[in-house]
Amino acid sequence: MSHSFNKIWIHAIWATNERRLFINQSIEQKVHRYIAEQLKEQGCPVRIINGMPDHIHCLFLLSPQKSIAEVIKQIKGSSSHFINQNNLTVDKFAWQTGYAAYSVSESVVEKVFHYIQNQKEHHQKKTFQQEYDDFLQLYGING
Repeated sequence: MSHSFNKIWIHAIWATNERRLFINQSIEQKVHRYIAEQLKEQGCPVRIINGMPDHIHCLFLLSPQKSIAEVIKQIKGSSSHFINQNNLTVDKFAWQTGYAAYSVSESVVEKVFHYIQNQKEHHQKKTFQQEYDDFLQLYGING
C-alpha cells in the first residue's frame, strides 16, 4: 500500500477548573465555536461540541499528524487564553488538569453524536461525576 489512511474518531471530555460553572449560556456558543475553529486548524474536523457549565464534550476526527495529547493540550490552552483575553468570565478562567479521550467506532458515531447533542437533558438525570465514573467503568479503567 503506497498511501496511508486513517479515520479515528475521538470523543474527548474535559472539565473546568474545580468544576466551576464557568460556561454559561451567554458564552457557550462562543467557546464551542472557538474550540471547533482551533480543532479544524489542527486538521481535526469536528462533528459536534456540547457540554454543561462545568465540562465539554467534543467528537472529532484525529489528525494523522497529531497525538491526542497534543491536540487537547493546544485546545485547552488556546481556549483558556481566548476566554480570559475576551473577559468572557468574571473570574480568571482555567480548565482542570487532565481529560478523557475515547476512540469511537464508525458504527456508533451517530449514537455518540446524539449523546453529546443531548447533554443538557442527560445531565438532568446524572451528574458529571456519575457520567465520568460510568465511562471509566465502561472502558475498564479503575478511577
